[in-house]
Amino acid sequence: MRKTGLLLISLLFCVSCTDKHDHKGQTPLVEVDGNFLYKEDLQAVFPAGLSKDDSLLFAEHYIRSWVEDVLLFNQAQSNIPDNGEIDKLVENYRKALIMHTYQQELISQKLSGEIPEQEIADYYEKNKELFKLDRPLMKGLFIKVPLTAPQLGNVRKWYKTETQDAVEHLEKYSLQNAVKYEYFYDKWVRVADVLDMIPLKAESPEAYMDKNRHIELKDTAFYYFLNISDFRVAGEQEPYEFAQPKVKDMLVNIKRVDFMKQVKDDLYERAVKRKKIINY
Repeated sequence: MRKTGLLLISLLFCVSCTDKHDHKGQTPLVEVDGNFLYKEDLQAVFPAGLSKDDSLLFAEHYIRSWVEDVLLFNQAQSNIPDNGEIDKLVENYRKALIMHTYQQELISQKLSGEIPEQEIADYYEKNKELFKLDRPLMKGLFIKVPLTAPQLGNVRKWYKTETQDAVEHLEKYSLQNAVKYEYFYDKWVRVADVLDMIPLKAESPEAYMDKNRHIELKDTAFYYFLNISDFRVAGEQEPYEFAQPKVKDMLVNIKRVDFMKQVKDDLYERAVKRKKIINY
């Protein structure tokens, strides 16, 4: 189907092209002021799975846009005779792009992204002032059950206890009775995410949760049980396990900067030794 659309385009556009122009084996579709759009260019951007009619519409739109861009560029060139500043910007961008690409290649080849865990922990300990919470976090357990669920007395006992036995009871119970069950004793979660799960009507929900570690709520259909095993308010120290990915990224960036500084220093020193730098 895709080939059919392209064939139709080829038939619709009669291209007058002299043998003087070397198309390097490509098939011209349209020419505007010596600029050529080739069949291969159109094929490269053609979406797969189009119908014959959609293929034709896409090709017509793409060709029209290409022609308009060429005409607008030529018009702009003729009205901006002094392109010196633009050429300078283009050259500067080209240099920056080449240097950036080379640096990325060097870094990927020469520098490992792995950071020893001890190095991460040491950096965290020495720079704790950099890692402050911008929102409260908590650890705990949450279970939501219908008002008609059985063994609610046991649920009230189990959810307040962090023992393995109590957790196992709740996990088994939740398989048949819970609408939602979340275990996060072992990881920090954002308090805002937990508040989205419960109908807590308090003037300051975060302050209420910080003071009340066992919370039971209900609405017209469900009971909500939340046990908070740990809580950190905004402005407190970020827990290490929460900050660890951020610390690792910081160390990787520091190593990259140091690595490229060393590369530049080495290039400079070699240039000095070979007398490539001439000061006037």
